[in-house]
Amino acid sequence: MSKSINRHCIALALLLLVASGCSTTDFSGGQGSQSERRASSLAGSGRHAEAAGIYVGLAAAAQGSERDRYTLLAAAQWLDAGDTRRARSAQRSVSTPGAGELLRLWSMNEAGLALRDGKPDDALSLLEPLSRLPMPVTERARVEALRADAWFQKDEPERAVQLFIQRETWLDSRQSIELNRRRLWAGLLVSDPQVLRAAAGEAFDPQIQGWLMLGALATSTGQQGIGWSNGVIRWRDSHAGHPANFLLEDFDLTDAALAEYPRRIALLLPLSGSNAAVGEAIQNGFFGAYFPAVTALDDEQQIRVYDTAAAGGVSQAYARAVGDGAEFVVGPLLRNDVVELANIGLLPVPVLTLNYLPDEIVPPPGLFQFALAPEDEASAAAARAIADGLRRAVVLYPNNDWGRRVAASFAGQFEADGGTLLEHRSYQPSSQDFSVEIESLMALTQSIQRFRRLRANIGGAIQFEPRRRQDVDSVFLAADSNAGRLIKSQLKFHFSGDLPVYSTSFIYSMDGKSDTDLNGIMFADTPWIVSPPAWIADYPQLYAEFWPSEKRLGRLHAMGYDAYQLVMALAASRGNAMEEFVGATGRLYLGADRKVHRKLAWARFERGRPVALRGDDALLLPPEAIDPQPSFDAAPEWPDPTSGQ
Repeated sequence: MSKSINRHCIALALLLLVASGCSTTDFSGGQGSQSERRASSLAGSGRHAEAAGIYVGLAAAAQGSERDRYTLLAAAQWLDAGDTRRARSAQRSVSTPGAGELLRLWSMNEAGLALRDGKPDDALSLLEPLSRLPMPVTERARVEALRADAWFQKDEPERAVQLFIQRETWLDSRQSIELNRRRLWAGLLVSDPQVLRAAAGEAFDPQIQGWLMLGALATSTGQQGIGWSNGVIRWRDSHAGHPANFLLEDFDLTDAALAEYPRRIALLLPLSGSNAAVGEAIQNGFFGAYFPAVTALDDEQQIRVYDTAAAGGVSQAYARAVGDGAEFVVGPLLRNDVVELANIGLLPVPVLTLNYLPDEIVPPPGLFQFALAPEDEASAAAARAIADGLRRAVVLYPNNDWGRRVAASFAGQFEADGGTLLEHRSYQPSSQDFSVEIESLMALTQSIQRFRRLRANIGGAIQFEPRRRQDVDSVFLAADSNAGRLIKSQLKFHFSGDLPVYSTSFIYSMDGKSDTDLNGIMFADTPWIVSPPAWIADYPQLYAEFWPSEKRLGRLHAMGYDAYQLVMALAASRGNAMEEFVGATGRLYLGADRKVHRKLAWARFERGRPVALRGDDALLLPPEAIDPQPSFDAAPEWPDPTSGQ
């Protein structure tokens, strides 16, 4: 299945739900009992599961063709409710009808199921003949909506938009027309922005072109940030009276938004010395976000880069940036530099640091903090375990400062969410054998001791298999990939291989070695690494090609990318709460502590590679980027980091 079709399959349930209020599945035509009219009314109000239940009841009391009709109506409602399993079961219970209404209902359901399976051609083979037949308006509306969905799946959005526009002529209420436009909009939002741009360039009909242009803008900006607000204002100015304008009423977009971004940004990073590689990776990510976005800005925006490892350090770099007219400062990166900057006291220009201050230091006004903190990932692991229904955990962590901080973060969040931490053990990171720690953690030592006492009392040989503790339902493993591979295998050897194991991104080192021994482990990470969505899907590969030495620093590319987005979001907030948005490092929001927190993506090792877990649909939304598929003919030339230019 192609990436494009898979993207549309994920979103098809949304498309069907958006269309639910159009009453396109009301095939009763005023016939039948009061129960049937009740089911039709429920379907029209979007309560599809309830409508399906009534149709199932009616089918149970009917016979012959009437039973089949009710069953097919129930299947249609299950489809609109997003319950493919029940829809398929109901559909399969009806033999293929010969002709008439039953055949039309059966064919439409078959087409809907084909779309769920990512088979638009199969759907169209059923729908195209129907589109040429005379039929009631409600059936016609459903056929055309399914045809449009199929063309969206086939990456032919112009045809899909044309069908939705035509479909509007058969609808007789304002509500149904608005819902038709929302379904059209939902189809655009799951389309590839490049496909939409190309289609807009070829479209002749101004209404179709307007839909495609607005869809391309929405999918490439995530409907957030300066790129979105500026683009919408311009689109609206050139498309007065376009039917899509009513969709924009929910957004607070005024002409003032055009001025809400800093024109001069300073980037403070270590670009020489032992931390140069880290600083350069963040710089590359930052400019990777800047260059596509700057085309949407009315006034020139300048970025100046300052090396915090140069003479004078971070204090002098910040002073130079302020003197050069910076309106916003990003950095520094190293924790000691962040502490030094915070100790300056009054900061005349707002700062977004790229690390957290120690808890005992109170940040001065105007200082915001953003970090890829392992503690956040450990907290996310605790929340994930609780969400998965697991409330009794044990923790295994390295005996070092990193391990203790991560273990404490997991324990604090896990217990705060109602879980019980049963036991914890530390291990030496350099060790190869973790048997003692695992046996103690899983109470296998006591089991072995009981066996020895029993053997001594009975005498002679007896069969024995150690039994781990039965009260534990999950493991939090803080480890890098090397230790993780050994520990996961040894957990299995010690009768604990069936337990769900959660970890942090540290478990996935991208070191080129086989990760088969990590199979089953779930870990929190940045979307950039484990599930890059369509709008930045090419970025990791592009960065790996142009900066091969930074291949294992992809999380820092994502951090730099998001740092630019955060500058724009914080500036637009004008001192108020920053709107939550989806970034390359996760879903980002600003806490009361002026720290940027992340809701992370999740993956599980399967067959030696991480596979994204679709547990947070919010992370399917795109981050801000005017051109989500950059085309680098060569590695971009960034400003000279040592000159402050």
